[in-house]
Amino acid sequence: MRAFILFTILLALTTATASAQAVPAAISTDPPADAAHPAKMSVLHIPSHGVKINGVLYQPSGAGVHPTLVIFHGLPGNEKNLDLAQAVRRAGWNAVTFNYRGSWGSPGVFRFAQNLEDADAVLAFLRDPANAGPLGIDTRRIAIAGHSMGGWVVAHTAAHDRPLIGAIMISAGDMGAIGGLPRDRVVALMADNMEALAGVTAESMADEAIAHAKEFRMQNAAVGLTGVPLLALTSDDGLAAGTDALVRAIEANGGSKVTTLHAATDHGWNDHRIFLETAIINWLDGLK
Repeated sequence: MRAFILFTILLALTTATASAQAVPAAISTDPPADAAHPAKMSVLHIPSHGVKINGVLYQPSGAGVHPTLVIFHGLPGNEKNLDLAQAVRRAGWNAVTFNYRGSWGSPGVFRFAQNLEDADAVLAFLRDPANAGPLGIDTRRIAIAGHSMGGWVVAHTAAHDRPLIGAIMISAGDMGAIGGLPRDRVVALMADNMEALAGVTAESMADEAIAHAKEFRMQNAAVGLTGVPLLALTSDDGLAAGTDALVRAIEANGGSKVTTLHAATDHGWNDHRIFLETAIINWLDGLK
């Protein structure tokens, strides 16, 4: 009898664990075709402080409006997580990607502080009724995700943007912590991360990060994030401590909506892409 009870308990635990880790169909299966309302891609030109930055909307099939995930790329943005965008679309979400001013062909010059402004500009654009209707955006259900520097953008953006339904940080790089390093180390780091950025040198990027180190710190966002559903994903890239510190600060201020997950992979999640997409889609499903 005891053996049967133990087996039943173990079976229940195993089933629960398997369910939590179940790979969504959207990872590997195309949705049914909808001839009347097909999936499509739209090029976006998003006004931000006097210029129009480049963006792309991946829209799922089906009539009506859809929840939307906006994805912020890192520094400089070689990994844009477009596989994640496509998987999220197959799961029934709009996915929006964009390039900050001065990056990857968007007009203007690149500045870290401007990335935060551009994030706000993108969200304002998507919520504008003139855009939301034609693009199929449910303005009441918008979440944001960011990788590396994009995770830093997510923290600061979600801390003040109350209508967001959730935020995701993927191996976040705290630009404030980086700005606190010795200048020669910051210059060296920037020299390795300048592809497709306009109007900068390694030295100018380092000097901006150093000059704004205190205000850029991710922990500054902790109080604003206490009521925000947050998925904090970390990896073995040496940056996890910054996210962990932010999570502790959120919890110390009474926040209880943080989900954390660590994976033994590199900064780009290069051998854990299915794992990453699974974790994010399953978490997003809980926000609908």
